[in-house]
Amino acid sequence: MKKEFHKNFLIQLFCFLALFGFIAVKPSFCNDIIKEDILTALEQKYSGRSFSTDFTQISKLDALDITEKASGKAFFSHPGKMKWQYLKPQHHEIITNGKSLWIYRPEEKQVMQGDASQFFQSGAGGAFLSDISLIRKNFIINVKEVTANYVEIDLIAKKKSRDISSIIIRISQKTSEIERVVTYNAYNDTTLFEFGNIQFKKNNHEIFDFKIPEGVDIIDMD
Repeated sequence: MKKEFHKNFLIQLFCFLALFGFIAVKPSFCNDIIKEDILTALEQKYSGRSFSTDFTQISKLDALDITEKASGKAFFSHPGKMKWQYLKPQHHEIITNGKSLWIYRPEEKQVMQGDASQFFQSGAGGAFLSDISLIRKNFIINVKEVTANYVEIDLIAKKKSRDISSIIIRISQKTSEIERVVTYNAYNDTTLFEFGNIQFKKNNHEIFDFKIPEGVDIIDMD
């Protein structure tokens, strides 16, 4: 990863020289170089790989001035398989095998089920974490910030929806791991995820096929 850091440093130096006229290049040229370098590092780290991570989540409803906090553990497998296991403040799970989606609330004895593609098509729910290629496919990408410790990219959804208008992703310069994701919707509500203890290893695929327990209410989502 030291080579990656030195590469980024040289790119930034190159752009600094261009900014002050020592090198003649178009202003967009440097941004394109840095952006491609970031995306390549992300794809090399996440493409086709399974991983698990601890997460904390802070959701803010702008119009109502409400903030909610939660935490738990998440599991991802390419392509499109996810399990968000919320442990605090209440236990519930969001599970998809890439085709079907289940939201299980054991304390309420309730399962909501539906078509995963409808729910995740806009990028909601961290869908790109289980298929990193969705970043290039579904978003207009801009470099937001570059520091010695991290870089941030701003993703603008190509297809606007109520659920997702933009996403900001923070990526570690040292490990190329995604450290933070902030999503914005059309109402300026935000959801912030911070990830830690990321482990790249195979997940048991059975965890992505939810078996509905007996005695629970089943609600079909449109």
